[in-house]
Amino acid sequence: MLGPAERVRGLRKQLSRRFHGQVRAFRRWIENTRNLVHLSVLVALPLLLGAVTALSNAIDLLPFLLFPPLASGSYTLFANPESRYASPRRFVAGLTAGAFSGWIALELALRFWYQPQPQTLAADPGAVALGLLLTGVVTWGLDIEEASAFATALLVHVTGANQFAYVLSVAASSTLVAGAFVLWRDTVYEQRANILYESTRGDDHVLVPTGGPHEDATAMLGARLAAAHDAGKVVLCDIVEDEDIAAQEQALLDGHGARTDEESDVLVPQADSAGVQPGDVHQNWADFEREPPDHSEGVDAGDISQDWDAYDERAIRDRARDRAVASSATALEARAERIETVVGVPCEVVVAAGSGSRARTIARTAKETGCDLITVPYRTGNDGPAPHIRELFRGDIDVLVHQSYDGRARWSRVLVPVRQASDVSHAMIDFATRLTGGTVSVCHCIDAERERRDAEEMLANLAETADGRVETRVARADIASFLEANASQFDLIVLGSSRDRSTASRFLSPPTYERLGDLESDIAILDRNY
Repeated sequence: MLGPAERVRGLRKQLSRRFHGQVRAFRRWIENTRNLVHLSVLVALPLLLGAVTALSNAIDLLPFLLFPPLASGSYTLFANPESRYASPRRFVAGLTAGAFSGWIALELALRFWYQPQPQTLAADPGAVALGLLLTGVVTWGLDIEEASAFATALLVHVTGANQFAYVLSVAASSTLVAGAFVLWRDTVYEQRANILYESTRGDDHVLVPTGGPHEDATAMLGARLAAAHDAGKVVLCDIVEDEDIAAQEQALLDGHGARTDEESDVLVPQADSAGVQPGDVHQNWADFEREPPDHSEGVDAGDISQDWDAYDERAIRDRARDRAVASSATALEARAERIETVVGVPCEVVVAAGSGSRARTIARTAKETGCDLITVPYRTGNDGPAPHIRELFRGDIDVLVHQSYDGRARWSRVLVPVRQASDVSHAMIDFATRLTGGTVSVCHCIDAERERRDAEEMLANLAETADGRVETRVARADIASFLEANASQFDLIVLGSSRDRSTASRFLSPPTYERLGDLESDIAILDRNY
C-alpha cells in the first residue's frame, strides 16, 4: 500500500505531466498563423477599446459613438496583418479624413441650407450625401481608402459635440490603436518564428546512428542540419550488442587503449622476427584461429606457437573482437574527421551498447549526449519502415529518417509537400532551408479549384516565417502522382510522418511515404515528438 506521501507525489507527477501535455498542445495550436491572429484579435481588441473607453471617461473628449468605427477598423488591422488595408498610415489617415470630410460637409450644409431642430438627432440627407462623397474622393485620391472612414464621416452629424474636437479625437484614438498594432506586428507577428517555432532554436544537436547502405550521406545530412545553428554538433553513434565490445571501442576512441604496434590501435601478438618471416605472421595467425594446436603432446621447436604467448579459445575470441572493434572505431573517427573538415561542425563519436531494442538504445544515447534530433538511415521491414524506425516515431525525440537515392552529400533543390499549416510543416520548411543554399519549394495538392485560394494563403503564411528563398506551388493532383512526376527535379523531398493524424485517419489514408514507389530523389521523413 502506498502511503499518503507517495500518493501525493504520484498525483503531483500526474498533474505535472497533464499540464505539460496541455502546454505542448497549446504551443502546437498557436504555431498556426491563423490561430495566432485569432487569439490576438480576441485579446487586443477588448484591451484596446477598454483603454480608449477609460481615456474617454477621464478626459471627456472622445464621444462614445466614435467607438464602432474604431473597433471595426482595429479588427481589420489585426485580423489581416498582411493585407493592403492593414496599414497604420491608412488606418489613421482614413479615419481622420472621414471625420474631417463629414465635418466640412456639415458646416457647408449649416451655412447654406440646413437648419437643425433643437433636441433632435435628425441629420440632413444632403449633408450626409456630401460628406460621404467628400470622404470617397479624399481617401481615393490620397490612396487611404478605409471602410471605417465612411462611418466616422456619418457620426459627425450625431455626436452632439464640437465637430473640430471630434476630428481631433478620431485622430488621437486611431493613432493609439495604430501604435498598439505596430508594436504587436513588430514584436509578435513578425517574430513568431523565433518566439513560437521550436525548430528554429532546437534540433541542432544531432545524433546519427550508423547503418544502412548510404550511412555517410545520412551523416552529412545530419551535419548540415546541425551546422545551421551556432551551437550545433553531430554525434556519430555505433550500436553494438555486447558491453565489453562497447567499453573497448570507447577506450580506443578516447585514446586510452594500449598499443603495442606503432601503426595499429589494437593489441596484436608479436612473433620472433628471427624465427618467422613477417609475411608468414598473418597466415599462421589465421591457421591458429581456425585450428589451435594441441599442447598436450608438446610442440616442435620450430612451431610458431612457441613464439606467441599461450592463448586459449577465449583469448583468441577476445583478440578477434578487439580487431573488429578497432576497425569500427577507425571508420567512425575517419567519418567524423571528414564531417568536421567539409561541414565545419563539431563531431563526436560514441559507442552505445544494448542487447534489447535498437530504438530504445538510440533514444537513450540521444538523451545521454544531449541530442534533440535523431537522423537515422531508412531501413525497411516486412511492411514498410523497419521496426526500430516505427518505435522511434513513437518516442519523445524528434526523428528524421533519411532514404538516400544515390549517396549524394549536398542538397540544393528541396521540395516540401505540406498537408496543412502546423508545427510539423514549419519544422519541415525550417529543415529544408537549413540544408540548401538554393530555393525551397513548398507545395500543396488540392482536389478542386475552389480550394486554391485557401491553399495559397496557407502556403504564404508558412513561407513568411522561413529564412531564405521559398517558393510556393499549388497543384491540382494526387500527392503521390505529383511527387512521382516531379521528384527528379529535386535533390531531396521532405515529408511528414503523419503521426499527428489519428489511427483511423492513417488507416483510411496511409502516410504519403508509404504510398510512394521508387523516386529519383532522396527522401527525408520528419517526425516531431517534443
